Amino acid sequence: MTRSALTRNKHDLALEAFLGAAGQGRKVVTFLKQQTIFSQGDAAGAVFYLQKGKVRHTVVSRFGKEAVLGISSEGEFFGEGGLAGQPSRMGSATAITDCKLLQIDQKAMMLALRTEHAFYELFLAYLLARNIRYHEALVDQLFDSSEMRLAQVLLRLVHFGMVDATELVVPKVSQETLARMAGITRMRVRSFMSGFKESGFVAYGKSGLQIHSSLLSVILHN
Repeated sequence: MTRSALTRNKHDLALEAFLGAAGQGRKVVTFLKQQTIFSQGDAAGAVFYLQKGKVRHTVVSRFGKEAVLGISSEGEFFGEGGLAGQPSRMGSATAITDCKLLQIDQKAMMLALRTEHAFYELFLAYLLARNIRYHEALVDQLFDSSEMRLAQVLLRLVHFGMVDATELVVPKVSQETLARMAGITRMRVRSFMSGFKESGFVAYGKSGLQIHSSLLSVILHN
């Protein structure tokens, strides 16, 4: 759910005001492309609401292997682990475009969840939707072909099905990142992306990687 999806009653206007500007216990912060927002192992602190841009979430195993957990887009929260009692960040967050974020202190976040019903519903809906996405991604890893998993990653990156458009754009994402998200090798990503391009499913432009809705046929065919 994004701010544009909210109805225009007084509660939603108050919610937009809360998420759109600085106030008690919250401030607007900016990060440049490739800048680290927080690192794995940092003390768990504020929750972030992404007003503009995209953020990549990664985790590194004790053996040094890095995995990409996902990418956050505008209208999403992240970094809420401290609310559940986590003492430190379980992963890292990095801006993959220039980003504008609302940083909400834990106390301010907990107070808003207790007293603002519209905010509570929005945050709960986000957590449930993200949990479903993670569950679907796990199922994909277990049962789907490599090509199908890559197609699903690309469609998830543009929130296909939640935005009314036939052609959507992903900011520049490396093949290494796509490989980590799909659980396949970079060589296979290169091969599949070449095939997607030849079939007209994707195209490379100045604004980023263009994803056409016809890419869905890869999943339906499988």
